[in-house]
Amino acid sequence: MFKTELCKLLGIEYPIIQGGMVWVSYHELCAAVSEAGGLGILGAGSMSINELREEIRLVKGKTKKPFGINVPIAKPDAESLIETAIEEGVNVISTSAGDPNRFTRRIQGAGLKVIHVSPSPTLAAKAAEAGVDAVAAEGIEAGGHDGFEEITTMALIPQVVEKLDIPVIAAGGIADSRGFVAALALGAKGVQIGTRFAVTHEAMGHSRFKESILKANDTGTVITGRYIGPTRCVRNRLTEQIIEKEKSGISSQDLLKFIGPGRSRRATTEGEVEEGTIYCGQIAGLITELKSAREVVEEIVKGAEVLVKRLGEMLNT
Repeated sequence: MFKTELCKLLGIEYPIIQGGMVWVSYHELCAAVSEAGGLGILGAGSMSINELREEIRLVKGKTKKPFGINVPIAKPDAESLIETAIEEGVNVISTSAGDPNRFTRRIQGAGLKVIHVSPSPTLAAKAAEAGVDAVAAEGIEAGGHDGFEEITTMALIPQVVEKLDIPVIAAGGIADSRGFVAALALGAKGVQIGTRFAVTHEAMGHSRFKESILKANDTGTVITGRYIGPTRCVRNRLTEQIIEKEKSGISSQDLLKFIGPGRSRRATTEGEVEEGTIYCGQIAGLITELKSAREVVEEIVKGAEVLVKRLGEMLNT
């Protein structure tokens, strides 16, 4: 049994948090992860106010255990999404992509816990100064929008742990018990997992979207938009076009115009896996099978117990 202070802080059985992925993390996945003992997170970044309200109520109809939402602070309606989550009684709000000072006090004043996602030790320290309850330190291996700093999870976590006195959650490149144990060894008090949960039965997403992740090999993901906003996704026709335009010296404005809006929605919900953006972590090459969220959580926990026992035995040899 793996218990850390993160479990007590969030009221969960295992220190495993499901990433709040846009177009993917809806009530079925969120509730399934929470029921399995982790912390399910709704991806509010792709929801309207009414959608979020309905999703929260649907989660509550499936589980009595703690769950939360993720809100990108830069989203124009971020404040309204947060107020809706407070009104509907979620337990945790994970914030990202913005200044944690904006909403942390309001959220905590309503009795909720705040996790802030940070891509560097410096930004993690600023989040701690803002008073958040925990920081999810996310390495460049993570799928979706990453930090300009491009620090790997292995290098990031111990540096953040050295700076902070609050629980650190490791994110980016973690999909199984080995990544879980490694994160704990680096000083993290838990893990946040996205891509592995994106390829589960409960996750929203077109079958072609999930198949693209399952088929991705060790070099199956790529970072695009390094100068306008690094984004890791599955290699496809769109990413090749973006990379070629970046090599040609295209301006940021023209690149954004070429990419246009709605690319991730097109891939995730409509299955346009060549012309859409398939957010996906670098660990995809390890993920080859569609599983249930409960299977993912249980395999991580049980596998970690075996690994720790094996490591302990090394001390006696």
